[in-house]
Amino acid sequence: METDELLLDRLGRGDPAAFESLFLRYSPRVYRAVYRLVASPETAEDILQETFLTLYHQPPRQPMEAPLVAWLCRVALNRGYNLLRGSQREQQRLMRWEPSPAAPEPDQIAIRREEQTEVRAALARLPERQSRMLLLRYAGLSYAEIAAALEVAPGSIGTLLARAERAFLDMYRGGLPAASDEPHLTRTA
Repeated sequence: METDELLLDRLGRGDPAAFESLFLRYSPRVYRAVYRLVASPETAEDILQETFLTLYHQPPRQPMEAPLVAWLCRVALNRGYNLLRGSQREQQRLMRWEPSPAAPEPDQIAIRREEQTEVRAALARLPERQSRMLLLRYAGLSYAEIAAALEVAPGSIGTLLARAERAFLDMYRGGLPAASDEPHLTRTA
């Protein structure tokens, strides 16, 4: 398997097979990251195509400071956030849900739709950096790749990700603080 650097070099010399190899290698991970943001398969596919067109026409400079997958996810998420910022249809995206391949029961569909809406709404209320961090992590990127995509020190990703997860849970629970394992003491008169 060729390294990203070799494939990028071949791509720079106009080799379409190099582009195809990079697309096949990274498109599933980039798609997952952007789909979780935009909640629309069609929009995610459009952003994926635009991202890889950017790679084709304006590949990152060599030597790369970050892994290529981090660069691709950063480009895709930037496009996704720009789309959401410029669109009045953000609420519609929060309400969409991904249909299941199997035909679930109507009550299961309603529960899943409600959960997805709540998850997307909680993500939308988070600071953008925390939202991006969670999207990248659940798209399968490693800590190092997340650090590179967000231009954050790699050693801080664990802490930042834990904070983002806590903030997400707080937002998901309706702004309530995370439940404590310690019993609450009450004072009686």
